[in-house]
Amino acid sequence: MRTTLTIHQRLTAAFALITAATLTLTACGSGDPGTSAGGAAPAGKSDKIPTTDVVKAVKKDEAAAELLPADVRSSGRLTVGASIGGTPPGAFYLEDGRTAAGQDIDFADAVAKVLGLKLKREAAGFEAILPALGSGKYDLGTGNFGVTDERRKTIDFVTYINDGQGFAVRKDSDLKKVTDLRQLCGLNVATGAGTTFEATLEENKHLCADAGKKAYSVKTYADQSAIWSSLQQGRSDVVMSTINGLRYAVAQQEGLKFLNEYHRLDVGFAFKKGTKLAPAFRAAVNKLIADGTYDKILKKWGTSESAIEKSQISPPEIKD
Repeated sequence: MRTTLTIHQRLTAAFALITAATLTLTACGSGDPGTSAGGAAPAGKSDKIPTTDVVKAVKKDEAAAELLPADVRSSGRLTVGASIGGTPPGAFYLEDGRTAAGQDIDFADAVAKVLGLKLKREAAGFEAILPALGSGKYDLGTGNFGVTDERRKTIDFVTYINDGQGFAVRKDSDLKKVTDLRQLCGLNVATGAGTTFEATLEENKHLCADAGKKAYSVKTYADQSAIWSSLQQGRSDVVMSTINGLRYAVAQQEGLKFLNEYHRLDVGFAFKKGTKLAPAFRAAVNKLIADGTYDKILKKWGTSESAIEKSQISPPEIKD
């Protein structure tokens, strides 16, 4: 194992401040943990994290707000289940361990301002949010949730970025690019618990057996620092996570590299199936795109490549 204690200590220190809650992702994407081609500043250092308030100037849009159900317009409040314990640029805690920041936070706050709403944000584990929507515990969920055909059976989405699935490895890895999961046969793959990545890996384990090869092992973690520690220390050979989150994370750590994009996914706000909130949220996202706030948020977090042209309600999963 080439990783030294010094590197591990540096890794632990860099991520300890932004993993106070459970799992992020990307999501996604991707759904699922963290998101983007962010800057190269050490994660967790508040003086290096973007602090420009690109949301404060957002005004209420009466046409979008009128699309809200009458009871929501009356109360003016919604409860959000938010996966915050990740790394920039998705959703994370600043050094005080209490202040939430990140792309997901800015988008949710901006949409709320367009609709004239106050958000009650409750931190929750990524894997717990979607089931809780159906029970009514949360009105919506944020956490870089990727829009998949399987999820669309029970969840409605309003899209706001495009992210997806990708891979990262140590720089001494023999892997150059993963275009087929059979390239992972015999390896240990680390990913976030309850994510689309875990589902993709588990559903395709048979590919190795079908090819007469040893199956890859899926190692899931509910904490981002644990995922990266497993890679740095050689307990895992490759990490599967969000494209944006991987690019950001490897820029903060020695000896790692982003391998490649594997599968693109739309990412959206999540709601219980049949929600009446979706049209208003779609209108709000499209308002942010039209007035330029959308581009400002993406630029702030270094995720401009994840821009979408317009928001949609539960579009079919992207197939590539």
